[in-house]
Amino acid sequence: MRTIRWGIIGCGDVTERKSGPGFAKARNSELRAVMRRTAARAEDYARRHGVPRWHTDADAIIEADDIDAVYIATLTDTHRDYALRCAAAGKPVYVEKPMALDPAQCEEMIAACRAAAVPLWVGYYRRALPRLLAVRDLVADGAIGEVRMAVTYLTQPRPPAAAFAGGVVPWRVNPALSGGGFFFEAVCHTFDFLDFLLGPITEVHGIAANQAGLYDAEDAVGATYRFASGALGSGAWCYDADRDDDYTELIGTRARLRFATLSPRPLLLCRGDTIEERPLGDPEHVHQPLIQTIVDEMNGIGRCPSTGETALRTARVMEAILASFRAQRRPGVRAGT
Repeated sequence: MRTIRWGIIGCGDVTERKSGPGFAKARNSELRAVMRRTAARAEDYARRHGVPRWHTDADAIIEADDIDAVYIATLTDTHRDYALRCAAAGKPVYVEKPMALDPAQCEEMIAACRAAAVPLWVGYYRRALPRLLAVRDLVADGAIGEVRMAVTYLTQPRPPAAAFAGGVVPWRVNPALSGGGFFFEAVCHTFDFLDFLLGPITEVHGIAANQAGLYDAEDAVGATYRFASGALGSGAWCYDADRDDDYTELIGTRARLRFATLSPRPLLLCRGDTIEERPLGDPEHVHQPLIQTIVDEMNGIGRCPSTGETALRTARVMEAILASFRAQRRPGVRAGT
């Protein structure tokens, strides 16, 4: 069993706890080098995480003989470029979610990796997260009967005024960097897990708005959809609300199952008036279970469940939901102006 030697391009916040340490802690895996454009920050990250070396040039990772696979953890606007460069160098690539700014870029990445005969995986780590695998197992075991509907509800308060100090727009709500707003950047996790759980979405209708006028991206979204399994789905997401809430409820013929995709809340199995609570937390490094599936696949054991092809399906769903909103928006114009 060989040790897979990793290099990271972009060692920002997501790599501090969620992903970075997982490359060193997974079995038969080693984090060999990291890259960040600012030398002091790259050096600091490598020192704190015990990484042998650091770079400020991505090519030092991509072209290195002692790097077997590359993790791209930069902002979404650079995913396509780095993935294509990795493919050209013959390096397997694991890219953060969202996979790219739009489905067309996802298709380019898939085509480039296929032509180079290198695998492409995407950081939809909830496909391997134990808490959500428990949801999958309950559904597969018939605990709620046949799934008829999946209803998702998420609310969050608006960002604090300090987040916009000096006219700065946070990258997560800057479509040029993230691809959209909080919905596009985070709720793709929910749709990707539902794809994993219930099969691909075959029909989708969406409506979105910018109600608060704090930034140009969507801040309120509603959608309805149909899964290949025959189940129907609906969702409502609001980012200018009074409080945080996050759940998806699966409505079955025998029971209901409620869980959160974006936070480690207890699973609720509801049979009539009886509610069974199952408190299942997340591992310290939430990417690590998915990283393990990649390492195992590279060693000829099993397959990683999150690929470029599965992520493309999620990208197409997000695109369809936001299409009308994006078509009606003019760059630089905010709601109510």
